[in-house]
Amino acid sequence: MNYILFDDGAWNELLPLTFTRPVSELRIGITTIREKWERLLNTEFSFLTQEYLSEKYPLKKDDTNILINGSVIANKELIDAIQNLREGDFLIANNLVIAACLNADEIAQVQKEKLEGVNAIEFTGEFDRINKTYDIFSLNDKILRQDFALLTEGRQSQPISDTVNVLGKENIFIEEGASVEFATLNAQKGPIYIGKDAEIMEGVLVRGPLAMCEHSVLNLGAKIYGATTLGPYCKCGGELNNVVMFGYSNKGHDGFLGNAVLGEWCNIGADTNNSNLKNNYSQVKLWNYVSQNFARTGLQFCGTIMGDHSKLGINTMLNTGTVIGVSSNVFGAGFPRNFIPSFSMGGHHGFKEYRLNATYEVADLVMKRRGKEFDDVEKRILSHIFEMTKEYRKSF
Repeated sequence: MNYILFDDGAWNELLPLTFTRPVSELRIGITTIREKWERLLNTEFSFLTQEYLSEKYPLKKDDTNILINGSVIANKELIDAIQNLREGDFLIANNLVIAACLNADEIAQVQKEKLEGVNAIEFTGEFDRINKTYDIFSLNDKILRQDFALLTEGRQSQPISDTVNVLGKENIFIEEGASVEFATLNAQKGPIYIGKDAEIMEGVLVRGPLAMCEHSVLNLGAKIYGATTLGPYCKCGGELNNVVMFGYSNKGHDGFLGNAVLGEWCNIGADTNNSNLKNNYSQVKLWNYVSQNFARTGLQFCGTIMGDHSKLGINTMLNTGTVIGVSSNVFGAGFPRNFIPSFSMGGHHGFKEYRLNATYEVADLVMKRRGKEFDDVEKRILSHIFEMTKEYRKSF
C-alpha cells in the first residue's frame, strides 16, 4: 500500500510555520506528525502539498493509495479505522477528511471541501489535530507524553549519572550517547526524554515534560519548564517555558522565552525576552494569514510564533502574541510591531525589506555549520515565499 500525507486548509492557518514545509513536518511532542504516522504504520510517506514545496517534498502515486490528513495526530484507534478503508472510502469526522483510499486518478479529490457522492465513513473516536499555530505549544504536554510512551515502550534507559539530582526517575529516559552531569531533573510532573548525543550541562534545572531530540544542548544554568521540546541540534540557555523548537535553532544565552514556537534555523540573541501574558491579563490576539487580521486565540498565555531562518538581535523585546515570518531580522531598542512580515529587517524604529541575496548568504553559512547544504531547491522555496509575501512589506 502507498501512503501519502496531504495538506488541507490547516496549511493556511499554520503560516508562517508552513511557508517552508507541509503540515505533517511540524514537530510536536518529540517527533514530527509524519514520524508518528510512520512509526505506528511501519511505513514511509510521500506528500501532497503546495506546488512550490513539492520539489523538496515529492508525491509518489500507486494504483491504490491511502491518503491521511497531515494535520491529524496519529493514534492506534485511527490506525485501525484507516487500515479497514476500501478504495473509494473517505474517513471523516464532522466533515473533516481524516483519510481516504483512492486510486492515482482520484488523489486530487482529497483536498476538496465537498464530500457529496463519496462513501463517507464517520469516525467517532477521539483524536487531536493541529489547526492553529498555538495548538503546537498548547497540545505539546499531551502529545509529548504520548510520544514518550511510544518511543520508550519495552526499552531501557541509559543510566543516570550519580552527579544528577533526580525526582521521578521512572519518568526519565536517556538515549545512547547523551550526557547529563551536575543537573537537576524533576520528572514528577511529566516525563523527560533526552535524545541520542544530547547534552545537559552543569547547573541546568529541568521540570518536565521535556523532550530533547538528538544532538540538542541545554547550556550552563538553563531553567526549563514543561512542556518544552527542543528539536534536533537546538542549543538553549536562559529560561524556557512551554516552548517548541523544530530543529537547528538556537537560544544560547540568558533571556526568557515562553509559550512559543520556533521553526528551523532561527537564532535568538543574548538577553532577548518575550512576553507571554498581557499586562491586563486579557485574551491574546495573533496575526492570522487567512483573515488578514489579528484574531482571538482564546488564550491568556501566548508568546511568539517564528518562521524559519528568522533572527532576533541581543536585548530584543517582543510583545505578547508576536508573529514573525520567514527570514526576518529583528533588532534594536523598544518593542517592534506584533506582526513582522517575512523578509523584514529592523525593529521599533522601523523596517525595510531584507534582500533575498542576503538571506541566501546567511542561510548558506548557518546550514554549513550543521553539515547541511543550502541548495538550489532551498533557494527556490525561499524565492517563492519572498514573492508571495511582498504585499505585507508594502508599508515599509
